[in-house]
Amino acid sequence: MSSSSDRLAAEDVLLFANAAITATGQREFHAEQGRQRLSLDFLHEYMLGNYRELYAAMLALEINDHNAVLIVRRLLESAREATGEQRRTEGRLIARRLELLPPQRVYRLFRELRAAGVNNRRTRAIIRDWLATRPDPAFDAVKYRSAVKTALRHAHLPAAGAETGDFLFAPRRRKHFDTPLLEAWRRAHYEKAAIYELPYTVAEGFAVEHRIDRAVFLERIAPRLTQLEQLRLQESAQRLDASALRTDLSRMSLTCLASYVLSLSLDDRARRRAELTDALCAAARRTAGAQRGRWGRVAAVLDDSFSSFGSVVKRRRPLAVALACHHLLQVLAREYVPLWTSGRDDALLGYPYGATPLGHRIIDALDTAPDRVVIVSDGWDNAPPGLAAEVLRVWRGVLDPDGRVDVVHLNPVFDAENFEVRRVSAVTPTAGIRNAEDLPALVELAHFATGRTELSELTVHLADRAATFVQSR
Repeated sequence: MSSSSDRLAAEDVLLFANAAITATGQREFHAEQGRQRLSLDFLHEYMLGNYRELYAAMLALEINDHNAVLIVRRLLESAREATGEQRRTEGRLIARRLELLPPQRVYRLFRELRAAGVNNRRTRAIIRDWLATRPDPAFDAVKYRSAVKTALRHAHLPAAGAETGDFLFAPRRRKHFDTPLLEAWRRAHYEKAAIYELPYTVAEGFAVEHRIDRAVFLERIAPRLTQLEQLRLQESAQRLDASALRTDLSRMSLTCLASYVLSLSLDDRARRRAELTDALCAAARRTAGAQRGRWGRVAAVLDDSFSSFGSVVKRRRPLAVALACHHLLQVLAREYVPLWTSGRDDALLGYPYGATPLGHRIIDALDTAPDRVVIVSDGWDNAPPGLAAEVLRVWRGVLDPDGRVDVVHLNPVFDAENFEVRRVSAVTPTAGIRNAEDLPALVELAHFATGRTELSELTVHLADRAATFVQSR
């Protein structure tokens, strides 16, 4: 492969990596859902057909769950096209990635594989091994009953134990279950108290059947809720005054916490300022770990323009990523200067508003004499258009040709029309970002996206990441 074609291939791989990190096939501020899905489907087919080994290695990167499932499905559907060595490597990557995915996504994948008629030996082995790792088969049987039945039938597997098998396929066969959760499900048909021993999604159906008051139900089921269920029920809890549903902020990841903060009204944020700020800082410290204070002088350009609203299905997601990155960078840096595009200096009370004067904010950032500038934006520089690209071109080409200042752009939004995340400058490395927790790794990945990367360098990097990923089980 010639040098030019080698670099083109590297650009293809990086383009897909950025899409797999940011794109979820949902509507964005500048693109409809249909265009998103068409672009994403094309990129998956292109990568699978041209770079199968690198396509599989993407499972080891910080890609989102939506794209991880798409990669797994396409690898299993095209098993006949892979060599023996490729299948072995893919099998290890798939097994590890499935361990990290939410179980409901994995069960949905198994259902899709059955509907598509994908039932090769490797697929059955992957389903068998994943089910064997589930910590509580009875819990899965109760919460994901139809999905578990589908997976067992598709892989021709017995249930994990006779009781679980009877529960799934012949629940009336037994008058009593020795497994507490299965017995609670049986009793919940006629005993209200048993409802509160079940997972929330199952208990909710029984609560409706027994006509239990919603506020009473939420109060009593609160100890059984997962973190995401707590977040989704906050509005109902406030309306019904269900105090037991108060979110435990210490359990939340940094980006999830930032999303929660932005979902609150400005008055609520101001009233709970100390609590929310402490929680965000604590989450940032947990995320930074041993890297705390090691990034020197950092200036951040953070986009809170109107487009950071995202869309009705990804409400305020770009702004949540920027807020989470702000708190993480504050911990990573020895000295830190945040610069929001709106000009505001109170991150906690931020909201999507105004144009995107990236160029002006980048000038302000460079004026602070930083070691590193991190730009978190969707890349739509429009006040005035193109100023950011020109500032960065002059800076890198004339004022700092030796690269003393490390400038990197992290973009939380997929640009479906151009099949990539939008770049602010051709001379500035850009990477997609979905969660602020991945920021350090994505800064490293972004430096491959400068137009000078050889495919061999990128292949070695991905191979190292894949090996570490598989061994981290």
